[in-house]
Amino acid sequence: MSDATTPVAAADQNPNEVVTNAHLRYVRVPGLDGEAALITLDNGFDHKKPNSLGPAGLAELSRALDEVHAHSPRVRFIAVTGKPFIFCVGADVTAMPLLRDRDQAYRVTNAGHRVFARLRDSEIPTFAFVNGATMGGGLELALHCQYRTLSSGAAALAFPETFLGIVPAWGGTQLLPNLVGADNAVKVIIENPLNQNRMLKAKQAYELGIADVLLEPADFLELSLAWAAAVVAGEVTVQRPEVDRGEAWDAALARGRATVDARLHGGAPAPYKALELMALAKTASFADGTAAEDETNADLLMSEEFRSGLYSFDLVQRRAKRPVGAPDKALARTVTKVGVLGAGLMASQLALLFARRLEVPVVLTDLDQERVDKGVGYVHAELDKLAAKGRLSADKAARYKASVTGSVDKSVFADADFLIEAVFEDMAVKKALFAEIEPIVSPEAVLATNTSSLSITEMAADLKYPERVVGFHFFNPVAVLPLLEIVRGDATDDATLATAFAVSKQLRKNSVLCSDSPAFVVNRLLTRFLGEVFATVDEGTPIEVADRALSPLGLPMSPFVLLQFVGIAVAHHVSETLHAAFPERFGVSANLARLVAAGKPGVYTWDASGQQTVDPEVLAMLEVGDTVLTEEQVRDRALGAVAQEARLMLDEGVVAEAQDIDLCMILGAGWPFHLGGITPYLDRTGVSEKVTGQRFLPRGVASLPA
Repeated sequence: MSDATTPVAAADQNPNEVVTNAHLRYVRVPGLDGEAALITLDNGFDHKKPNSLGPAGLAELSRALDEVHAHSPRVRFIAVTGKPFIFCVGADVTAMPLLRDRDQAYRVTNAGHRVFARLRDSEIPTFAFVNGATMGGGLELALHCQYRTLSSGAAALAFPETFLGIVPAWGGTQLLPNLVGADNAVKVIIENPLNQNRMLKAKQAYELGIADVLLEPADFLELSLAWAAAVVAGEVTVQRPEVDRGEAWDAALARGRATVDARLHGGAPAPYKALELMALAKTASFADGTAAEDETNADLLMSEEFRSGLYSFDLVQRRAKRPVGAPDKALARTVTKVGVLGAGLMASQLALLFARRLEVPVVLTDLDQERVDKGVGYVHAELDKLAAKGRLSADKAARYKASVTGSVDKSVFADADFLIEAVFEDMAVKKALFAEIEPIVSPEAVLATNTSSLSITEMAADLKYPERVVGFHFFNPVAVLPLLEIVRGDATDDATLATAFAVSKQLRKNSVLCSDSPAFVVNRLLTRFLGEVFATVDEGTPIEVADRALSPLGLPMSPFVLLQFVGIAVAHHVSETLHAAFPERFGVSANLARLVAAGKPGVYTWDASGQQTVDPEVLAMLEVGDTVLTEEQVRDRALGAVAQEARLMLDEGVVAEAQDIDLCMILGAGWPFHLGGITPYLDRTGVSEKVTGQRFLPRGVASLPA
């Protein structure tokens, strides 16, 4: 048996692999003298479990190629395609945590190179018929084929590896820049993954030059076979633009490095390594380039950052879809109408989301008709924008607009099943509002609050039916951030909670169940984190020093930029709430209060070119001490505070496990995969044990095995 047929040693096999089979059949194509060998990748499941290539899957593909070459006198071309809606989404990530050492990691990476090379180097022309979603190693498989067709219905194409903490290491860093140019390759391999793992649509991928032809989904296979036959017969000539391997290549990589520096500040190695490999692709032979990929990925697969990335991926793909502690979904009540209490910006964003996702009538109320009209007008205008961009049909936009109405008369809520308040963050205001509408709505109607920090139990305490009050905390911007903190008050019953989780799923949000504790998860951790950083400024550390201190973590925003994004008035109010609950750990900054009183948006100003500077008026207002800390001292203090707060939250039962804290920070605060949210980073840096005396997670979970 050939070396290519056994791409991975028996010791490296994954006993839990869902094997993607390579089904081979020979197809007669009209006008073609001979046959086409068609290999269909299919793991036996529907599109909800995409094809991936583990050791056994690679062996399957190699076996199919062996059969084709044995049959070769009659075969005019080889084509690889996928099952309905899915081509292949890459390597089998479930096996990656099982890798025990660097040698094993190297062998697994090298196996993909050896199998895919058979397509690239084949004397029989090879084609990829990319019929559906294609990512990572699946896209590399397609790139190794000599020609590519692409269905315009393919949901997404991407190289997500650097998002996880590795690099495209089955030829991607060498093939893509030499096919589409370094500038486009930087976009696909670096910029898109770091931009919330953005995917390419089929048309975008075709326009970049990843595919040779874009075909309609209807009859895609037949059209692809006919096109391939025409290529083989010489009736169609495939022309690809020449790639600029001069200064433009170096400029593209420099731009990519600037992007990585701005996002990660050196906090994760994978994007930097990918850039190094793309630099090598400019002049190195393909053999030398892929050999470098083998070495690089072997190192990265055994890195702590990658193990944290895998852990984060698992949280988002699995735990987020099965919220821990959620009641039986059979208890959920049907929602046929939604009421939104308030018509400000947040309330209007919520109304838009409910209208689009639930497709039921949504009605807003506020104190006067002017505010109501403004809120409804915002929703209608946003729907018009979506229609103008082609993201919504004119018919749907019209239907959604008709479903969103407003009134100053709260009797319009009488037949609403789900009501959510989004008014000023003041307990008395919220209690009065719920008390006003309770007699109007049915006893089973859910009363949800979008409060960011206030007690659900207290909010419900004076109501006749406190069991139907639930926390339903969104994150801004509502349309972008996927987290919902669902908060159970002392009286909240299972039916209310089940309805909240069911509505969250309809809204396409990921939910985490929280107990009724001040500021819940994300805002509690962020307030402690930002509070400690701001306190060092109060004590005398320059703003610039304090703000740079957390750069090595690679957070999406520096502390003071985040503070400005959240809004200093909101941050100040939450700090007051938490100070009242935990005065020994949460302070209230007099300097922050001064900035709020003066109407300052934050500490920075930006000029027309986007250059950021500290507002001199802010500096003049600050009253500070004479204790100046270094960046390292500020970082140690902030991380120690986060570790302490996270441990206390677990001890208090705010969430079930550390995994829920991490999921909240990833989905609600945008904290990066390579941190694992936050607790894996605190574990691997020793902060957890130093501050709390214990790790958050066992060794081997989000980290290398012991």
